[in-house]
Amino acid sequence: MKVLEFPLARITIGFISGILFAYYFHLPLSLLFILLSIFVSIFGVLYFTLKNKSKNVFYFGLTTYLLSFLIGISTQVIHIDHFQKSNYSHITTIFEEPHSISLIIREKLKSTLFSDRYIAIINRVDEKEQTGRIILNIQKDSMHHEFEIGTPLLIKGILSKNRPPNNPNQFDYSKYLENKQIYAQLYADVEENKIGTEIEKNIWYYSSKLRTRIIRNLEKNNFNKTELNVAIALIMGQQQDISPEIIRDYQYAGAVHILSVSGLHIGFILIFVTFILKPIPNTKRGSFIKLFIILASLFTFGIIAGLAPSVVRSVTMFSFVAIGNHLRRSVNIYHTLLVSILLILLFEPSFLFDVGFQLSYLALFFIIWLQPLLASIWLPKNKISKYIWDILTVSFAAQIGTLPLSIYYFHQFPGLFFVTNLIVIPLLSIIMILGVLVMLLAAFNSIPIFLSQLLEWSIYYLNKIINAIASLEQFILQDIPLHFYLLLSSYLVVITAIIWLKKPSFNKLVMTLISIIIVQISYLGIQWNIQHEQEWIVFNIKRNTLLAERNGENITVYANDSILKTAQKNNALKSYRIGNLSRLKAKKELQNLFYFNGKKIFILDSSGVFPKNIHPDIIVMTQSPKINFERLLQTTKPKMVVADASNYKTIQKQWKATCMKQKIPFHATSEKGYYKLND
Repeated sequence: MKVLEFPLARITIGFISGILFAYYFHLPLSLLFILLSIFVSIFGVLYFTLKNKSKNVFYFGLTTYLLSFLIGISTQVIHIDHFQKSNYSHITTIFEEPHSISLIIREKLKSTLFSDRYIAIINRVDEKEQTGRIILNIQKDSMHHEFEIGTPLLIKGILSKNRPPNNPNQFDYSKYLENKQIYAQLYADVEENKIGTEIEKNIWYYSSKLRTRIIRNLEKNNFNKTELNVAIALIMGQQQDISPEIIRDYQYAGAVHILSVSGLHIGFILIFVTFILKPIPNTKRGSFIKLFIILASLFTFGIIAGLAPSVVRSVTMFSFVAIGNHLRRSVNIYHTLLVSILLILLFEPSFLFDVGFQLSYLALFFIIWLQPLLASIWLPKNKISKYIWDILTVSFAAQIGTLPLSIYYFHQFPGLFFVTNLIVIPLLSIIMILGVLVMLLAAFNSIPIFLSQLLEWSIYYLNKIINAIASLEQFILQDIPLHFYLLLSSYLVVITAIIWLKKPSFNKLVMTLISIIIVQISYLGIQWNIQHEQEWIVFNIKRNTLLAERNGENITVYANDSILKTAQKNNALKSYRIGNLSRLKAKKELQNLFYFNGKKIFILDSSGVFPKNIHPDIIVMTQSPKINFERLLQTTKPKMVVADASNYKTIQKQWKATCMKQKIPFHATSEKGYYKLND
């Protein structure tokens, strides 16, 4: 694999390994500083002593890779807000008592039914300067006030820590926020906010104002709301207002990637701007003016699109392509890819853990690496056939590269992705060129009605095509489980198979066969572990009680009739079933007494009736029973009390206080998430 022979590739791998190491293991800062100093000194000595010698290059290379590894660790540590002493998370009472919090609105998020949501930057807590990012939830009022980016607010409130997943194997939103350096949320009413007079006018403010101006001018042209929201996503990367139904259609059709601005969109922008600048002569001065305008256009577009990881990656990479063209040099695409990764992660290492960033780089790498191999299978002479074949080979290359990771994260596979891309990509090229032109004119308050209508109709028919493909649900494979070890071994098979197909040899074939055996061993190992696992779960279901017992791959569910009837489609159970490669074997009515691995579990329901001599190990409180809780504890003497989300929160607080007095562990699923009892 030639790409790994590049020194830059090895340095990048070392750097990324350092980021991953710092993410999972916390190295003491003093030790990190000492190691960095030592290896910088060794690197300097070796560089000056060996630069004119061919011997001992191995030691210089090893030192370089170890240094890049340490730089990766230090980059991650420097950029983690939690390690900064000024970060609000270090205030001991910030999650317990009300504080006066001064903050500035940075970014608008998708609203919920009851509140508007923003990312906000904290400036001060009480009278002390603090830093950090939070999610700000402002309850909607009848006037529906929305704050513009850069608005300073003063709010008195208690920060809420990011909650763990409500139920097992569900999407970990708290981890997702933590990767974005967001450790808390703040809930407030509009009336509780003191709005500052001076708006902070920075790059985020001006990009938001420009987006707002474009949207309002399009609305004045009677641009249909549904198509407008899709246009804003396609051109400006803002998905906040797209309906869940449209997003679902794009997911099912295998086209959700076009709703996030990525390399495809930036490539269209580069081609469009380059085409417009053709009249400028290719003199030294003219070439420089072209380059400046292209780079300015790409970065302006990136800022307007909100600087998402995929946008930053694409703008950075295509900027290097533009610079290479300006210098009249053939740009090595692998080097461009690696340099863009290094630059982006140096400034924002948290992007490495962004799903969009991972998928976009994998897709691009496999298009560069695999597409020529697929294209060589057939060499059509007809231009139309060649165009269709190129789209298909690019689509298959990207899909092969991202398939294991997509299944790992989303547990589904759109079988008609190639049909979607075959139809959508030509239409998208028209929409992108038309859309950029309309957005530019909208920014200057001058949109010809025929252009805006043409864009609206194009997006209308795009949505119709996507909806028609998505409606063929028999081609959508859903609920596909994929363990992490299977993810890694699957990529091993894909990579070794491509290496073998590119330049067949006996050794490469053996390597491919060994990787297939590794997949089989991984699968058998996972199955063996699952078969020997036993769990008893109290799920966190609002206003309901849901219990499950898993023996190996068989799950028995205990709940009331209404939940049992839809158990197969229940989201909490579906996530649990997929995550544990298990199946729903039995559905049973709730009962009051369970035995699990020698532990006695008593379920106390709304009747409040319990045997005096029960003495359970665990009591599960459900349906807010009206009882003397202190007497219950004294009579039954449990070792643990669990309260599910079917109980009133006020009663749970009283139970928690009583348990603390009697030194009995208390677990409220509405506060801590699901409760799990292992074997």
